[in-house]
Amino acid sequence: MRDAWYLLRSGPGEPAFNMAADQALLDSVGTFGFPVLRFYSWSRPAATFGYFQRHADIAALTPLRPLIRRSTGGGLVPHDADWTYSLAVPTGHPWYHLAAADSYARIHQWVCDAFQVVGIPTQLAPCCDPSGPGQCFIGSEKSDLLHLGRKIAGAAQRRSRLGLLIQGSVQPPVVADRTAWEAAMESVGREQAGIDWLAFPNRDAFSIQSRLLADSVYGTVQHNERR
Repeated sequence: MRDAWYLLRSGPGEPAFNMAADQALLDSVGTFGFPVLRFYSWSRPAATFGYFQRHADIAALTPLRPLIRRSTGGGLVPHDADWTYSLAVPTGHPWYHLAAADSYARIHQWVCDAFQVVGIPTQLAPCCDPSGPGQCFIGSEKSDLLHLGRKIAGAAQRRSRLGLLIQGSVQPPVVADRTAWEAAMESVGREQAGIDWLAFPNRDAFSIQSRLLADSVYGTVQHNERR
């Protein structure tokens, strides 16, 4: 049975706007009715950190600024050369009802299969290497994505009464091509998961909603330094 999803290619955005747009996806995915896969990049270097982390601790770990608190958990993620994506899933979709470990493994298997399509061998981490507590790309957790033994992809999740949000970051191998990998993600979804990709609706209204959230939440000291 085929499964309809929206595909959104946002391009480069300001750090606060990027996190606000992911929040806007979670807030609105129930009205969209279908999951949304979003690819985006960064207009300037930045770092994001998990909702429950302490701002002062993160500020001591990286020189990257601004520091933006995500709505998801997880650790510090540098956004100076990474590829980022997000997935928002409404409550009525089977992905929403997966256990957290299963949705984490499933999204990274998808990323792994896409790298396989473009000829880069990767595999899911079988267990943990907690050598960098609080930092997403130092050490690894079960089902993180590895290339030549090094973690290259991680993700953070949030489930709410509105839906499921997964925010993913890929620190790509130097030989990788982002355009080819994104196309592979799309083709793997179509061919292996039976997804029919639809154009994202109402992009202008979505951009306005995201900008309002960036200005009122994700670009503010009150949010980013709340703990």
